[in-house]
Amino acid sequence: AFLAEYTDSTIGMCYGTTLTPVLLLLGFKPLQVVPAVLLSQLVAGAFAALLHHHFGNVNFSKGRHFKVALVLASSGIIGALSAVFIALHSYEPYLSLYIGALVIVTGVVILVTIGKNHNFSWKKIVGFGFVASFNKGIAGGGYGPLAVTGQLLSGVNGKNAIGITALAESFVCIVGLIGYTVFNGGVDWALVTYLLIGSVTSVPFSTMTVKKLEINKLRILIGSAAIILGTVTILKILF
Repeated sequence: AFLAEYTDSTIGMCYGTTLTPVLLLLGFKPLQVVPAVLLSQLVAGAFAALLHHHFGNVNFSKGRHFKVALVLASSGIIGALSAVFIALHSYEPYLSLYIGALVIVTGVVILVTIGKNHNFSWKKIVGFGFVASFNKGIAGGGYGPLAVTGQLLSGVNGKNAIGITALAESFVCIVGLIGYTVFNGGVDWALVTYLLIGSVTSVPFSTMTVKKLEINKLRILIGSAAIILGTVTILKILF
């Protein structure tokens, strides 16, 4: 949880995407893992957003950063709830293949468009917010790669996008968590406790890392990570 959250708070992705399959390999059940991941990331994400603001990676006190976070979160409410319902009634491998392919495409687009300026677009923010939240509700992961890369393609600065995603994802986790609590009967509190200890303690280290990273290098890191994550997701299903 420490390593997953450090990566997530540094490049805006990888917490649920990496932690969920690891917990499954350790013997936990999917409907036991996803709610626990959602709750732990709710707390860690909110803490990360606070520290990103403190270190100047994002500014939620003025401008449109807080508005973008709210739009991402609100556009994802329907996506998160519908994903919970589908996740409880669908064949998981197909969903994982979909997420993997989508993440690879966005990662490639990020790398291809490095150095190009994108005009800010609320429509793109809403669209990526919906799809990213759908992914989060489906498998506890897949939000960050689309939310961060989507913001970059919508004209948002890389460091700003990471801080905004941390806050928006916290709101999305609340919606998904409520859905699983209602339809699945609650969370595994013992598992949540350990995830919280690991994830929260990593946040100060990751936010300081982001502060020191150069924007274009951060963009390359984000795009490359998205492609790797998507590829691993697909290979895990196929082989």
